[in-house]
Amino acid sequence: MLGAVAYVQDLNPLGNRLFSTVIAAMPVIVLFYLLVVRRWLASWAGLAGSITAIVIAWTIYGMPLKMASWSFVHGAVFGLLPIGWTVFNAMMIYNLTVVTGNFAIIRRSVAGLSADARCQAVLIGFAFGAFMEGAAGAGSPVAICGAMLVGLGFQPFKAAVICLIANTSPVAFGGLAVPILTLGNVTDIPAETLSVMAGHQLPLMSCLVPAYMIVVLAGFRKTLEVWPVLLVAGGSFGIFQYVCATIHTYVPGLVLFQMTDICGGIFSLLITAAFLKFFWQPRQIWHFDPAAIPAPSTPPTSRPPADSAHAAEAALLDLPQTPDLKADDPPLTAGQVIRAWAPFAIMSVCLIGSGFIRQIESTQGKVTLFGVQSRYVEPVPTLHLEVERAAQLQKPGLAEPEREKAEFNFAWVTAPGTPVLLATLISIPILGASFGQMREVMSRTVRQMKVPIPTIAFMLGLSYVTKYAGLDATLGIAFAETGSLYPFFAAMLGWLGVFLTGTDAGSNALFGSLQKITATQIHATGVVTQLSLEQTQILICTANSTGGVMGKMIDAQSICVATAGTNQIGREADIFKAVIWHSVVLAAVIGLLTLLQAYVYPFVLMVPHL
Repeated sequence: MLGAVAYVQDLNPLGNRLFSTVIAAMPVIVLFYLLVVRRWLASWAGLAGSITAIVIAWTIYGMPLKMASWSFVHGAVFGLLPIGWTVFNAMMIYNLTVVTGNFAIIRRSVAGLSADARCQAVLIGFAFGAFMEGAAGAGSPVAICGAMLVGLGFQPFKAAVICLIANTSPVAFGGLAVPILTLGNVTDIPAETLSVMAGHQLPLMSCLVPAYMIVVLAGFRKTLEVWPVLLVAGGSFGIFQYVCATIHTYVPGLVLFQMTDICGGIFSLLITAAFLKFFWQPRQIWHFDPAAIPAPSTPPTSRPPADSAHAAEAALLDLPQTPDLKADDPPLTAGQVIRAWAPFAIMSVCLIGSGFIRQIESTQGKVTLFGVQSRYVEPVPTLHLEVERAAQLQKPGLAEPEREKAEFNFAWVTAPGTPVLLATLISIPILGASFGQMREVMSRTVRQMKVPIPTIAFMLGLSYVTKYAGLDATLGIAFAETGSLYPFFAAMLGWLGVFLTGTDAGSNALFGSLQKITATQIHATGVVTQLSLEQTQILICTANSTGGVMGKMIDAQSICVATAGTNQIGREADIFKAVIWHSVVLAAVIGLLTLLQAYVYPFVLMVPHL
């Protein structure tokens, strides 16, 4: 028999549901105000939101201050390991190819695959962009692919817009699937299960997005002229996206979802290039006809001083310049191309190896390597099993009230960042990197991660405070009032989260637990009848991530990166207005798909079980 707990959640601390809901929403309201109105850096806004959550948990919800503080620390530590660790090392291996000059070879090997502008847009903006999203993320696909297209003769404004549209369906698996890993942690649903659900939604969008971006670029008639290449590019990426996201359900131990974008992008590039070279070419090669570029929008004179924060955040990415292709450039040799791509092939092998170690851990427990355990699990002081869930959230039939676990899980071996670091070390002699170049790689990576890693840590800290205090449960009960339409709004809430935080991982950290609670509530009321409780939770939580990716094209950092990469500083407002409705439409498509998977046969069969 367990002893008394230190804190019991009360989801209506003010005795009035409306007032309690408004108070529970204050951390998100503060975050929205500071990010959108005041234009603060995401890291500082995340910290302010976290402090707001701690104060409300302590003064309104009655959670002891020490417990609320440790809740924040628990989330922030997870933001550093494995999430921050993974993002840092993914960016480092990318920087290794940049500093050694091999990324220029990668760019050239992609840019010379077709002379048709529509095909170039798909190859570079979509397929190569997906690879970049998986390998580095943090806005790099939009900036680098946009610059490459401008170098090929595209109008800068159009290049920015289509690259923002393209950088959507791959985002949930971006940065070695950091969004899926984050969602799994905040919801306690295995990341492998969430990956399967995402793999049953996003491949459909991956087939749609290439055609959508070409309609925006060249119009409907010009899009129909290249439908075969759109089908091959989108279909090949969608198939590989599905395979990587779900293969562990067919081959136990073979966990590849972290490699979804990297392998899918490369596969799509190879298949599409082979199709264009050996089987099909457009009847008429279409070259982009640059129109007169409108003058930049005049920035408002009353902007607050912090308005340039997102531009400064984008500048910290320190992305490589992309010079125009020259006719007299010497042709690339097979050896140069293979060596340039080698780090990412090695990274794939290392990640597969870590997946097998994770499989051994699941059956045998901790693995000992050179006298060191593969993971260390420590209870969080004052928090572990000291929070009793609110009565509305208790599962029926339990002998004792359910308590929240809180443990630091230092899985340093199987965290994706560790095999990526190993791949980086192996790649150093292969690429011939000097000591000075490695120092530059480390320096660049530290600069680039000054904002993203603290942001992730603070967002997760905020999320954990709301989770353990019960703020998210208060909001979840309110959202459940939307009833049968909530699966649609779940995707739109994720879209809003990405718009606010700038990342799908940030949105999942902010709203993931809330989505699970709301899913539990709508299932309890009998709204969803064709899915089990666990399936409803899986579907709704995944919709936060898959719907959220469509908000990536309108978040402040992406817009700033797009304008910087295509040399259009000052046109942020124009680009935002050009993509906002595309973002809403694509998010609504995910919302409608989620509705179908919640209620309509045979779509309900696409929702996996735990």
